[in-house]
Amino acid sequence: MDCFYAAIEVRDHPELEGKPVAVGGSGRRGVLTTANYVARKFGCRSAMPGFKALEACPDLIIMPVRFDVYREESRRVREIFKRFSEVIEPLSLDEAYLDISHLNSSGRAVAWEIRNMIREETGLTASAGISSNKLLSKIASDWRKPDGQFEVGEDEVADFMRELPVKRLSGVGKVMEEKLAVLGVKTCGDLQGVEKLVLAERFGKWGLELYELCRGLDERPVRTSRIRKTLSTERTLGENAESVEELWEYLQEQMKEVEEDVQAKHRERTLKSLVVKLKFADFTQTTVERAKGVIDSGVYEELLREAWSRGDGKSVRLIGAGVRFADVKEDPQMDLELE
Repeated sequence: MDCFYAAIEVRDHPELEGKPVAVGGSGRRGVLTTANYVARKFGCRSAMPGFKALEACPDLIIMPVRFDVYREESRRVREIFKRFSEVIEPLSLDEAYLDISHLNSSGRAVAWEIRNMIREETGLTASAGISSNKLLSKIASDWRKPDGQFEVGEDEVADFMRELPVKRLSGVGKVMEEKLAVLGVKTCGDLQGVEKLVLAERFGKWGLELYELCRGLDERPVRTSRIRKTLSTERTLGENAESVEELWEYLQEQMKEVEEDVQAKHRERTLKSLVVKLKFADFTQTTVERAKGVIDSGVYEELLREAWSRGDGKSVRLIGAGVRFADVKEDPQMDLELE
């Protein structure tokens, strides 16, 4: 979906049409969840602090988050998907993989029809990527945004990948991009020239995956369910917290929220560890984790104090608490919670 949350707000508030619109927390301490394409021209983006977005675009309109509405629209889009395939792997409320290999129609035609139905039935636009695997489809889905589609045919893969920047590969962030640059690698074509053994020695298992990905190879199937690995809650504070005691008050509330969610939705899961996250006034952050099979307030407090000590006295603007679930090898097919 194209700027899903912001697009819904513009659809529901026609007076916003053509204006820079973002969705996020209110006030200077809020963070953007998404921004429409008008706002993006000014540099506004998801995860940007609201005050910085307003500095970049003084006319930016920040709408409050309405997750109940977004979930309902996501459900409507998913129902459209189901008219074409039962093999659907949701990645988030606004993105999913579909396996349409059982259909006689071309992928290009199916994508066009799905996008047309979404537009007619929801008033929203979607972009699509069509190819033989998840890697290529994901990359292609960004090629004609917004409201477009792009296909990478099997006979086009080699040429397509050769000039593709390595940063477009899933899992290659700024740090990995810099490490690859040391090897003289900027494009997938460059990466294809690095021996498999060298990649394995430098990056271990990830190096072996890169060897495949830069050639457009991806054997992952489209899965109808995925294991949720973590559950967490975060809070951006109205005023920076200046002491660990103040943070502990917030953390106790979050700990209860996490415990209630685990009991209500994930009672059958086994906990692997507890996690605490702090973001300091200068926007640096730290995460502390400890193995523990139950939610324990004493362990959370110890994690908080350790995280606080890493800030060298800096005040805190955001605090988070969560749990990591243990792997469930005997039952790998679990419903994905879209939250």
